[in-house]
Amino acid sequence: MSKERDGFSSKFGIIAAAAGSAIGLGNIWKFPYITGKNGGGAFLLVYLLCITLIGLPVLISEMLIGRRSRKNAVESFALLSGRKGWKIPGGIALATSFLILAFYGVVAGWTLNYVRLTLIGKFHGQNSEYITSIFTGFISNPVQPVVSQILFMMLTGFVVLFGVHNGIEKASKILMPFLLGIIIILDIRAITLSGASEGLAFLFKPDFGQLTKEGVLEALGHAFFTLSLGMGIMLTYGSYIKKDISLGATAVQVAVADTIIALLAGVAIFPAVFAFNIEPTAGPGLVFITLPNIFNQMSGGVFFETIFFILLAIAALTSTVSLLEVTVAFVTEDFGISRKIATVCIVISVIIIGAFFSLSMSPDVAISKISVMGMNLFDFIDYFTANWMLPMGALAVAIFAGWVLKSKELKDELTSGGLFPAKYISIFSIMIKFITPVLIIVVFINKVFGI
Repeated sequence: MSKERDGFSSKFGIIAAAAGSAIGLGNIWKFPYITGKNGGGAFLLVYLLCITLIGLPVLISEMLIGRRSRKNAVESFALLSGRKGWKIPGGIALATSFLILAFYGVVAGWTLNYVRLTLIGKFHGQNSEYITSIFTGFISNPVQPVVSQILFMMLTGFVVLFGVHNGIEKASKILMPFLLGIIIILDIRAITLSGASEGLAFLFKPDFGQLTKEGVLEALGHAFFTLSLGMGIMLTYGSYIKKDISLGATAVQVAVADTIIALLAGVAIFPAVFAFNIEPTAGPGLVFITLPNIFNQMSGGVFFETIFFILLAIAALTSTVSLLEVTVAFVTEDFGISRKIATVCIVISVIIIGAFFSLSMSPDVAISKISVMGMNLFDFIDYFTANWMLPMGALAVAIFAGWVLKSKELKDELTSGGLFPAKYISIFSIMIKFITPVLIIVVFINKVFGI
């Protein structure tokens, strides 16, 4: 008799872990930025529609496939279809999560370093040129980012080492409320700043004149990527969900939690940006360059700066944990290796590959001279996984759930064997068969070919 599979013990644990995976660094800076850039409230309306049309169907499908098969990302498709060829999309999802973890771990390491810098008051009283030089000097240093990455990946491995229930679930139950508490503190401080109302208007006031075709496509793309779809995470987490949990309700709650945190991040950031007359379209540099400048000018800035970067580190950790679990689940189940050995070996592999990505940004290191499509290794892997591998993985999920999985199996999982009503099944079937795949292809063509 096979050993009972590890899993989540509570619905809150599932939502905390899945939402934690979805809530990453992109929620803290990217979502508020692209919302403001594309018409504020107008973009939000389009984004919520896109979540409904593309995000939720794929999210439900991944969880459904995982729970139905009780297998890892590679084996689940093949088991349910009875065809070995379906291991290919599972393998793509596995490779995607591994590669994303390798470069995401580098950026996660940056957040850990910035927590250290804020704790020692490195930015206090400094001008913008100095703060910019700290960031550019750090990422181009051949040693410091690698050390930060190693420390962050060791922390990630420590959580995963203890398994799903005792590691991932318990950590998520602690980290997610803590993350929410920090962001609410930052929100309260932001909205009490003089001029905060302009920032809130920038974020929430609908301006359909700024909403372009590109903005709609960006909403489509972000709705797809923000929920950690196409990389086997939600499929793997789905395989740990008990049969007496409603998949549809859980998926909706995860999507709502992800969106709420993204909006709260915007409330924390943009009132402060406007209060201190900072350019609101700072994009990626907003986090590591612009915000330290803002905190410097704010009463109690050192405290708020410190908890902000702790917030970033927590958001990064909940994402790296889920990414690591995809590969650990595969290795332990397919090769019969203990979780401890598998976790250690995979973490070491990720650190080595991630180090190459990090060093590609160091001008004095030979690897930085390698260029792929005009990009260094770090930027290329970011581009390739986001624009090629993730859409392929999500499209495979949609096709499998819509056209390969038997309708009775689909109904059985969505109703949890008849425990829950699922009146949305017919709508879900139409969306996952026709609407969602088309939208994924549209996102893919737009991202890759700019059409």
